Amino acid sequence: MPAGSDARPVERVLLLATPNTYRAQSFSAAAKKLGVEILWGLDMPAALCSGWPNVVALNLRDRAAAGSEIVALGQRSSFAAVLALDDAASLAAADACERLGLEHNAPAAALAARDKLVMRECLQAAGVRGPDFCAYDLQTDAVALAQRVVYPCVLKPTLLNGSRGVIRANSASEFVAAWARVRAIVVGSAGNQILVEDYMPGAEVAVECLLTAAGLQVLAVFDKPDALEGPFFEETIYVTPSRLADAVLVEVAAVTAAAAAALGLRTGPLHAELRINAAGVWPLELNARSIGGRCSSTVRLDSGVVLEELILLQAVGRALPALRREEGSRGVMMIPIPADGMLREVRGLAEARAVAGVDEVDI
Repeated sequence: MPAGSDARPVERVLLLATPNTYRAQSFSAAAKKLGVEILWGLDMPAALCSGWPNVVALNLRDRAAAGSEIVALGQRSSFAAVLALDDAASLAAADACERLGLEHNAPAAALAARDKLVMRECLQAAGVRGPDFCAYDLQTDAVALAQRVVYPCVLKPTLLNGSRGVIRANSASEFVAAWARVRAIVVGSAGNQILVEDYMPGAEVAVECLLTAAGLQVLAVFDKPDALEGPFFEETIYVTPSRLADAVLVEVAAVTAAAAAALGLRTGPLHAELRINAAGVWPLELNARSIGGRCSSTVRLDSGVVLEELILLQAVGRALPALRREEGSRGVMMIPIPADGMLREVRGLAEARAVAGVDEVDI
């Protein structure tokens, strides 16, 4: 660097993701705006990404091997940060950051945010409100188990997100059918157990946060106007700011902070899902990452900084702007898929984009 130059040294960040991540475009745009250099670590065979600029292939399903490869990359490239954009990458990222001496959540905390059974155990041990639960091996006799569980209940894979494989059962016959369906999903993806827990009634909210040295900072609380009562729990509408009473929002923030502390999470983005009923606020799950899909576009500060910029600013150690959300309301609607098949045509895009208040329609 020339004498007297005030140019900022290049800050390089390794972003770990699956090839079908929704977050690539928004993080790339944020990095370009901030002047941060990105190297992508994608969970795909090397042959498929050879020739792509700034991309390395990693097997994120092999936590130890991926961690070692990331450490070797970091020793050659001097990363300012390693960030996992998807849950599948969180464990390898935590391991690598620990070995490289980068700011990170402890590997045990990353596991607690990744594995729903470990999460429930940590929350229970810390005295955070939650349902009764138990995990069962895939070889468990579902017919016999269906006679012992309390209804209504919810069956969940322990290692998937986005409500994949989450099914409510109200009776023994529904339980057996749900078990078969969830088991097939787990066999085809990840894990070897199914978590069964009491169904928690109530309104559901999502909370987008940033964990800093000053503690948990709530960036947005999303209402979910559609009742999510099962048997499946497809996400549809997110709207912020929440219309809940201020006292309830204070409790939502407090419970989220307590749950994050119970898991050992202390830095970086946090996405939490909670239920609210007459008994109080109940954590459904916490993820040590930012919100998925197109929902992140609704989280903006009054300074104009968007969520991905905020995450990168914290990751590379730059000063954060005041965390004041912009004025006005924003929302996202995700259209559920009604049946199996092939999408051949989408009609009405021009009409939808012409509706007052609609910023974007994404297919």
